[in-house]
Amino acid sequence: MQANLSNESKNFPLGDLEVHLKDPIFKTLSAIADQNKTEAYVIGGFVRDLFLNRPSKDIDVVVVGKGIDYAEAVGKKLQTKVAVFKNFGTANIKFKDLEVEFVGARKESYRSDSRKPIVEDGTLEDDQIRRDFTINALAINLNANRFGELLDPFGGIQDLENKLIRTPLDPEITFSDDPLRMMRAIRFAAQLNFNIDPTALNAIKTQKQRISIVSKERITDEMNKIILSKKPSIGFKHLFDTGLLHIIFPQMAQLYGVEIIKGKGHKDNFYHTLEVLDNICETTEDLWLRWAAILHDIAKPATKRFEEGHGWTFHGHEDRGARMVPKIFTQLKLPLNEKMKYVQKLVLLHLRPIVLAQETVTDSAVRRLLFDAGEEIESLMLLCNADVTTKNEYKKTKYRNNFELVKQKLKDVEERDKIRNWQPPITGTDIMETFGLEAGKEVGLIKNAIREAILEGEITNDYAEAFNFMLNQAKQMGLNPVNK
Repeated sequence: MQANLSNESKNFPLGDLEVHLKDPIFKTLSAIADQNKTEAYVIGGFVRDLFLNRPSKDIDVVVVGKGIDYAEAVGKKLQTKVAVFKNFGTANIKFKDLEVEFVGARKESYRSDSRKPIVEDGTLEDDQIRRDFTINALAINLNANRFGELLDPFGGIQDLENKLIRTPLDPEITFSDDPLRMMRAIRFAAQLNFNIDPTALNAIKTQKQRISIVSKERITDEMNKIILSKKPSIGFKHLFDTGLLHIIFPQMAQLYGVEIIKGKGHKDNFYHTLEVLDNICETTEDLWLRWAAILHDIAKPATKRFEEGHGWTFHGHEDRGARMVPKIFTQLKLPLNEKMKYVQKLVLLHLRPIVLAQETVTDSAVRRLLFDAGEEIESLMLLCNADVTTKNEYKKTKYRNNFELVKQKLKDVEERDKIRNWQPPITGTDIMETFGLEAGKEVGLIKNAIREAILEGEITNDYAEAFNFMLNQAKQMGLNPVNK
């Protein structure tokens, strides 16, 4: 079948779409549709990604009729389990590496206080017009006599060509009905590097307060997808410019702006953060390291001070920022587990390698950094490297070269002293048993003195040396070993 296009396409020479539906599952879906005398279509993201040459393992199938009945017939034919969700009128199957979701064609209406639609049976056209964006409303017929025919009533192919996010309906209605679509529009713009239609972008600005009826979990899920895109700054600029960011993540929006006093200004920490985020994305796909980039300067608005004769300072923003991380994770419904602690640790330590890169690197400073960073040292160095955003090429080159020296020093000291995740060779129990002490301040002072002596290089990381140092330290405190 030739593709039935609403517009001729130069960039998408579709020809015979049958060749695009190569997986045998489509033949099964076609056969069952004909057996059940049902119209069936593959629709939505799978079709969009097919034309964008993006891999997709999620297939949405809409049938004009009972989606669950059709799904059960497909499951029986493929001898696979069918998960049925009667409340939603949907079903899905997992087959090999594919996940297929089935739904009957439907039309929707909405109440003002909920994004959950009132659903009725409908036609394919009803189903397509309820879709969020034209590029997600593309449908391909699966019936044998029309297999591979593309139905594109809203110019979705043209929008793919023009790299444009546009809604089938008036965007004011689309975003008011389901405000999460505002986040999805921005997410697709970031993921696909598409523009958002100006009318839709303006509708997000006017409808932004409607986001309050959407759960924090769904909002954060979309935000995480923006963060995981190739260039997240695209999404965050849209979030800021539309006013959504001020509602869903006000601490980040507060980074925006430059203040000038007596001719002295500071950099715009919002755009600096976006630059750091884009930089880190060039070296890692780790979501939580990307979150550390977002939060590394989050406390700068709270710590900003103007000092006469010096200019702007943000003293202690790393410590204040680390203390803000649990509250932000709670607010955004992010996990309060080791992921949160990882981000918190990187925020706390993010200035340490930068300071080392600015001055002569001593073994003692490197040992302390290794001790404090532990297994996160590589992540910390990636973050600090991404944090160099100066436009002065001389300074940038100097910092980057110094970072290489710091990395080499870290490697050398680690190989020699084995400090990463290190614990002093003398434990608190050793101290208590040697001097007949109960747990308390004196034990802590001796243990801390041993640790400091090793980190400063006064003694080696060796039990015998540490034990003798402990005896001398205790003697100065008027403590003597107990007789055994």
